[in-house]
Parts: sequence; structure tokens; C-alpha cells
Amino acid sequence: MDVPDSREMKGQIALVTGSARGIGKGIALVLAQRGVNVVISDVNFEEAKATAAEMESLGVKSMPLKFDVSKSDEVASAFSQISEKFGRLDILVNNAGITRDGLIMRMKDEDWDAVIAINLKSVFLCTKEAIKMMSKQRYGRVANIASVVAFMGNAGQANYSASKAGIIGLTKTTAKEYAKRGITANAVAPGFIKTAMTDALPEKVKEDMLSAIPIGQFGEIEDVANAVAFLVSPEARYITGNVIHVNGGMYM
Repeated sequence: MDVPDSREMKGQIALVTGSARGIGKGIALVLAQRGVNVVISDVNFEEAKATAAEMESLGVKSMPLKFDVSKSDEVASAFSQISEKFGRLDILVNNAGITRDGLIMRMKDEDWDAVIAINLKSVFLCTKEAIKMMSKQRYGRVANIASVVAFMGNAGQANYSASKAGIIGLTKTTAKEYAKRGITANAVAPGFIKTAMTDALPEKVKEDMLSAIPIGQFGEIEDVANAVAFLVSPEARYITGNVIHVNGGMYM
């Protein structure tokens, strides 16, 4: 297969997991604005269809998919559908994630297992399938959404912190194994980003968080999306195995 035009992203195919809303949707939107055809994956299929329609209103092709990112058979089926529709995959953004917070002593096994499965195992499964397609093309971009807590830790988030730290190691290994196939793998580690989930936090928690951010304000979804868009662009061709921190100086 031909390598995409190195001068632009227009016409490339991207899959963004967990992209019906929030940060995932923001990433899909920025890619669509750059002419990338986007596959919208989410457990909420109605929201995925609505988001896919938004992408198409920007003049690109889009495809909504519902599958469990932690189950290998469903992941394999989803990638087969992408291959059938588009014939290739140029960009994979592993964004899907959940939280099941609790102190270590009180954390239930099922809460640990669920977060590790959705946040970390999914990255392995989706990357594994994407690599098969990208290797044949001799071209591909993988961007994984980690978190500042992978580096700082966070009380009450042992499972989440561990899953995001695991993503960093997996990203670096992917980068080393497939660089010679024309594939790069990088991660973005957001800090406190304004979303519907963070908006629901108590004001005292938000005030404490804000005091730890040197820039003095919370990040926007677009801040994360723009970092991802750069990493999967031709301009970042010589960057692989790295992490971009998008946290306003919360962690340095």
C-alpha cells in the first residue's frame, strides 16, 4: 500500500476509542477539521452515531462503532469492519477509560480489574490489531492517552494510576518494536482538564487542584486534542516513544 502524502493528513483514516463525547470527541473533531476520516467508537452507540454525524458535517467520512475495548473478539471484529469500509488505518488513538476510585485497603477486586481492563488491556488489544494493518502499509501513528497521575500517583486512584502508568511502558515498547515499520507510538498525559466529569467535582477539590497548577487555570479539551493531532501528524515523524505532558505545569 502507498504511504499517505507526507505533506498533509487529509484523507487519512483514524480510530479514536471512547470518542462519542469528552476528550475523545475533542480529538476526533480536531482530526476531522484536518481532513481525517474518523471512526467513532463508544459503548453508547446513539451518542457515537450523533458524533459521527457531526464529523461528516465537516466534510469527512465517519463511522460509528460500538464494541467492548477490553474483549479481544469484539476488538478484532471492529477492526475487520474498519478494514472492510476504509481498506486501511493510519491513526489509532487509545482514549477509552473509566474510573472506579477507592482507597487501596477498601478497593474491590472487581473495581481494580475493570479499570485495568478498560484503560490498559484495551490499549494492548487495539494496538495489536492496528499494528497488523499499519505494518502492511509501512506507516502508522499510535497515540495513547495516559494521565498526570501515572507520574504523580493520586490517593484513591491506585487502579487508575497503575493503568495509566502501564500505558507509558506499553507505548515505549510499541515504539521500539515497530519503528522500522514506519510506525510511531507516543502518549499524551493530561492534567486537570475541564470536562463534564471534572465539572461535577466539589468546589473545594477544584480549588485545591487549581492551587497546584502554575499556569493558574484548568486545561481545555482542545489542549489535549491539539497535542494528539501533532503527534499523529507528519510533522512528528521523528518523535516516538515519548510523552507530552499537558498539565499547565502541575507536574514537571
